[in-house]
Amino acid sequence: MFTDAAGELPSTLSAGRIGIRLIRRRDARVLERLLRENREWLSPWEATYPGVPGPNPGDVSLKPAIKRMRQQHAEGRGVPFVITYDEEVVGQLSASDLSRGALWSASIGYWIAGGHAGRGITPTAVALAIDYLFVSIGLHRVEICIRPENAASLRIVEKLGMRYEGRRLRYIHIDGAWRDHDSFAVTREEVQGSMLGRLERLAG
Repeated sequence: MFTDAAGELPSTLSAGRIGIRLIRRRDARVLERLLRENREWLSPWEATYPGVPGPNPGDVSLKPAIKRMRQQHAEGRGVPFVITYDEEVVGQLSASDLSRGALWSASIGYWIAGGHAGRGITPTAVALAIDYLFVSIGLHRVEICIRPENAASLRIVEKLGMRYEGRRLRYIHIDGAWRDHDSFAVTREEVQGSMLGRLERLAG
């Protein structure tokens, strides 16, 4: 299990009113509600399974999925967060595919309720997560893959100053078809301080 220097994942990492914390089973109900209420907003970017129609997000219990995510965390394969604003859950962020060996890398994915989009919450949450992955876990590289049509998500990596690495053709099955994704990355050497500080400098 990857932990911080004190041996435990902090209950909350925050910057002002914005925070991230490890997902809990009792978060299932609020996340299910957000997925139902934001179905139209989120469906163009949601992962699907080729040839296997599944239930709409939010229509089934998330408790089994949260249990799997927490198990992956215990095994050192991922860090599943919820995004909070004024301590209210407004979205989810996951660091997955954590690699050691010669790579020391992870991928980040996220979603936020439509009513909270465009308010600087997600860039801050992603910056907090990257700082945690670099400083507390000791990773070297973090990447985010985004559909080229997802203008809102592209603005997030732009605000963070993440480097464009190229297009991955028909990379992930999203919204019923194989979709191209653009890959963005950052390494610890590029940050030169904290990712949160980099976000603030670029905004200024």
